[in-house]
Amino acid sequence: MAADPPPPPDGPGERPSYKTYRARPRLLQRGGASLDALRGNPPKPAERVRPPESGRGPAAPGAPPGAPPASVPAPRRARPGALRVLRWLVTAIVAWVALSIVLFLVSAQFFQDRVDGETKAALTTSGAPIVAPATVLVLGSDVRPKGSREPGAQTSGRGRSDSIQLMRVGGGHSAKLSIPRDMVVEIPGFGLNKINAAYALGGSALAVKTVKQFLGIDVDHVILVNFERFPDLVDAMGGVDYTGGCVVSRINGGFRNGGYTLRLSAGTTHIDGKQALALSRTRKNACNLREDELTRQRRQQKIVAAMKSRVLSPGGLLRWPWVAWRAPQTVTSDMGALGLTGLIATLATAGDAPTRILRPDGAATLPDGGAGLTLSDASKARQVSRFLAR
Repeated sequence: MAADPPPPPDGPGERPSYKTYRARPRLLQRGGASLDALRGNPPKPAERVRPPESGRGPAAPGAPPGAPPASVPAPRRARPGALRVLRWLVTAIVAWVALSIVLFLVSAQFFQDRVDGETKAALTTSGAPIVAPATVLVLGSDVRPKGSREPGAQTSGRGRSDSIQLMRVGGGHSAKLSIPRDMVVEIPGFGLNKINAAYALGGSALAVKTVKQFLGIDVDHVILVNFERFPDLVDAMGGVDYTGGCVVSRINGGFRNGGYTLRLSAGTTHIDGKQALALSRTRKNACNLREDELTRQRRQQKIVAAMKSRVLSPGGLLRWPWVAWRAPQTVTSDMGALGLTGLIATLATAGDAPTRILRPDGAATLPDGGAGLTLSDASKARQVSRFLAR
């Protein structure tokens, strides 16, 4: 059988058949051959791919041939993570401060004790401390806990005012004046006596009247410090750092008599609430028998300064809600939540003015045989004028 004849060649007008190859873009190929390579043609110089150079781009328009490529600034890397963390941090701080303010307002409005009507009547009404100057009388009682065996300690009633301090704040004023508790004054209705006896004889109302008459100034607000709750406030801060000399004192008869014995070395010591209270009440320091009433007042001022420093520290910021809750419950005042908030804001913006002590220039013997301090009218006028002017 004869073989089939080969297929005839393509006739005229018919397209010849070609073998087709598919090529990839050079920048995307992964080891595959290009169309030029398959055809056996070497790549043209213009088609060679220049390796990328960091921070370099094509030549600037209008540059002569062979000019180096123009510099292109490297793109900046965005840091969304850091910004997000910063926003969360700011939000958390604002929320923490807002929580502290709310707790302070609630505690001051519903859990703070108020002074009686007679005391309010003795006060002089003034404007808001932020815009108008106001004088605030701060008192602390020396009543001891029941069962105290300290000789001469009072365990019932109001007791004498253990500390007496005036603050002048608002309207550009910032001044503090501490009055020695042994200063001999005329107490309305009771005659000559130590100024701290006014609180024991007639409460905060008589104390306000006595200070107004003695110094010749108006008192706009009054704050009574509750020493029984004072340690809770210091503990809410996490304690404070006190710097001073050696102190050894026995409060309420010391440990042997059911009281408290305080021992502090010279230098800086971190103290808790009970230690801070004992330190502020120390009158006789076995470490230094030459200390007097003025020394005790300076020690109290150091404690107050240490408390303020603690509240404004980073560690104190973490404890703001606890401090805000305890602070209003530590005082009794004629000011409510808004009044105390305004006072604290004024103190914070007015700066930390040093506390001056009303310095006596003489001594006197009381009708009961006790000794006290006296102050001449001329010296008193100068010191009061300086207090009101600042």
